[in-house]
Amino acid sequence: MLWLSLCYAISDPRLDLWLTFYPLYRLTSMKIVAAFVVALCLSVFAAEKPKAASAPGQPVVEALDLETIARIRDEGINHSHIMEYASGLFDGIGPRLTASPDFVKAQEWSLDQLRRMGASDVHAESWGEFGMGWRQIGTSVQMTAPSTATILAQATPWSPATSGEVTAEVIAIPTLNDEKDFDKWKGKLAGKVILYGKAPKINPDPPNLLEHYDSEKLEHFRSYPLDGDQRDSHVLVNDPAFWEKVFKDMAFLEKVGHFFADEHAIAVLRPGGSGGVIHDDTGSSLGWFVYRPEHKQAIPSAVIANEAFGRMHRLVSHNVPVSVRLNIATQFYGDHEPGNSVIAEIPGTDPALKDQVVMLGGHLDCWIAGTGATDDGAGSIIALEAMRILRALNIQPRRTIRVGLWGGEEQGIFGSSGYVSSHYGTRSYSTKPEDQVVPEFVRQQTGPVTIKPDHARLDAYFNTDNGTGKFLGIFAEGNSAVAAIFQQWATPLSDLGFTTITLRNAGSTDHISFDQVGLPGFQFIQDPRDYDTRSVHTNMDTYERLSEIDLKQAATVMATFVYNTAQRDGMLPRKPLPHPELDEQRAKPLEGIYPTAAK
Repeated sequence: MLWLSLCYAISDPRLDLWLTFYPLYRLTSMKIVAAFVVALCLSVFAAEKPKAASAPGQPVVEALDLETIARIRDEGINHSHIMEYASGLFDGIGPRLTASPDFVKAQEWSLDQLRRMGASDVHAESWGEFGMGWRQIGTSVQMTAPSTATILAQATPWSPATSGEVTAEVIAIPTLNDEKDFDKWKGKLAGKVILYGKAPKINPDPPNLLEHYDSEKLEHFRSYPLDGDQRDSHVLVNDPAFWEKVFKDMAFLEKVGHFFADEHAIAVLRPGGSGGVIHDDTGSSLGWFVYRPEHKQAIPSAVIANEAFGRMHRLVSHNVPVSVRLNIATQFYGDHEPGNSVIAEIPGTDPALKDQVVMLGGHLDCWIAGTGATDDGAGSIIALEAMRILRALNIQPRRTIRVGLWGGEEQGIFGSSGYVSSHYGTRSYSTKPEDQVVPEFVRQQTGPVTIKPDHARLDAYFNTDNGTGKFLGIFAEGNSAVAAIFQQWATPLSDLGFTTITLRNAGSTDHISFDQVGLPGFQFIQDPRDYDTRSVHTNMDTYERLSEIDLKQAATVMATFVYNTAQRDGMLPRKPLPHPELDEQRAKPLEGIYPTAAK
């Protein structure tokens, strides 16, 4: 998930960004029971929350096909193949960095799985040129003096390689804030390995890494935050000045890397995490745009365990000579590699509705330290399994159901954004020179959304990108009309733990590409487990972090939501089309409030 790379990029400690921004129903009785439960649910929901106005043409009560929902449950819970997809993708292929050879393998594997299940129009679709192809071959770091130690290490993404295995003295350099700080270190770095930055403090009493949302937390999500604070659902701060500073700092890191290289240092080591967990993404690289050839990192770098970083840092600070033997083995594969996503569909069968499309998906790319099992391999295999469930049951949807497995999410939501721009609508961004250092996914939007003909035919997009935890509900993104519909859809799934519908937003992943052009795009509320604390963007993001029963539940819920959307008489209601070009005008203070104020 993209937001966590930003957390790491902004400061240390790395979460500072947060501070700124069941059994089957019996088919014979199911219809009667469910109809009663739906009616009861609606009455309770109306009593608890203000009743949302019905969108034009929207029925008060949803016509749910409970028999088919029961079949989806049976296939998804009792005949699942999701863990086979998991091992094939995560064990068999491994990390899938955007535009790398391993991403290409994952792309071809996904296309093959979709063809095998009988999906139609299976193809890879380009979203444009990405940048450099790259992969880590292997990274090793050992301390050789004053004692020996094996150090947990990973190359930072798009790091150049060292000249094979090298042994060198270690020097500690604090965080540099200005080019004037370079002067102190000129002539002192040749042949050295640099410990860069402050040694992190490690909590000797860390909290439990495994977390489950309880009823109190779900009630918190149900309540809309009138103060606008939606940090706990990963919504990024909407402040152009803030992002300009963040990425100016990242641009300065690029200059730091060039300075170290010009001074003939051998490599840079940065603290990566404690307790056996190594975080590794572009937040640890020497610059955000290191995947572009014009911003290629000038010096090899790796993240190492905080414990090892702290040990060496303390020794060096007491004038004890420290040396390491290291080998950062990486390989580049071209400067202008294309970015691709995987697309396939189940064609609609209703002559009046088959040209309308319901989408589901997650991002296929990941970082390199683990195998990308929870971020976002889980989202990809949930989408694959949901498609398999629908195909295994030979469901003939009224609308076309289309899956998208996106590339380039981690570097800027490129895959889904490119797809939306090609098919549905485009956005315009600030062209001020000072804003060009800011990537588009957080750059200020300055013009109206320009929609394309297919915009009217995309019904909704459902996304997964919060790990392996079960689906506990869904973020309705401020769409009160759709929230009332989703509340009814949740009723036959409540015994699976799916209960919470909230008008809150969720941030920083592929559904926002759709939402920002006025299309219904949704992210599910997932039980966090150890996603944020241990697995996301780390060496621990592997098959072993997956919860099989939660993945089965998630794929079942996903298939049900996609099916319900495909079968409705009308499309899901939409919010008004966004008008970011009016934001500045809307934020202006009212005039005439104080008539007697001095002019």
